[in-house]
Formats: sequence, C-alpha cells, structure tokens
Amino acid sequence: MDPVFPQLLQFSDVALLCLRLMVAVVFFESGRRHAGDPVGRAASIGQSPGFTRFLGLAELAGGLGVAAGVLPQLAALGLVLIMLGAIQKKIFVWHTGFWGKSSDGWHYDLLFIAMCLVIATTGGGRLVVFP
Repeated sequence: MDPVFPQLLQFSDVALLCLRLMVAVVFFESGRRHAGDPVGRAASIGQSPGFTRFLGLAELAGGLGVAAGVLPQLAALGLVLIMLGAIQKKIFVWHTGFWGKSSDGWHYDLLFIAMCLVIATTGGGRLVVFP
C-alpha cells in the first residue's frame, strides 16, 4: 500500500533521530538520578541501592547509545527490558492501574516500550554512528 503523503518519507531518518533523542533524554535523566542517589532512589522504588545504581548505569548507557546511534538496536532492547521490569513492578507489586491510582500508571512505560521497539526494528534510521 502506498503512503498518503509519500513526500514525508524523505524525513523519516530525521523523525527517527528525534524519537531517539526524546527517548535518550528521559532515560539519561532517570539514570542520572538513580546512579547519583542510589540510596534515596532505592527507597522510592523498593530496590537495593546496589541494584538501583546498576539500573541507573544501564539507563545512562541505553540513553547514550540510543542518542549517539552507537548500537541503537541493542540499547533500545535493553531499555525495553528495563521498562518491562517497571511495568511488572507497577502491576504486580504496587497494584497500579493502566492510568494509575495515586501515582503514574504504566501507560507511560508502555509508550516508551513502543518507542524503543520502533528504534530496535528500524535500526534507528540512517543517522547513526555505529549500527
């Protein structure tokens, strides 16, 4: 099937770059907070400080990989695993609904999974450093 606006296809690599940067900013900031204050963040997410520091470093690495286009598929799949863990915690431990109760629901996490899957399945587009 042909696209309705084929002239927009010329911008798909720029759109993928924008998506990668958006994902990267969120994960980089989250990772910075987890790695920078593992004790405080561990208490808020119910994990050990060691695991929280590891989680933060993984988010930093994934965010940097996605943003810079260095192994973006691997970075995006790693971020999918992190978000699946977040969804598992929200559903089965905190009993948070899709839209949330007293805190954010897991719809936000699901959106990031979808964005990371787009990056993983497209390779992040042609504007990458090391596919």
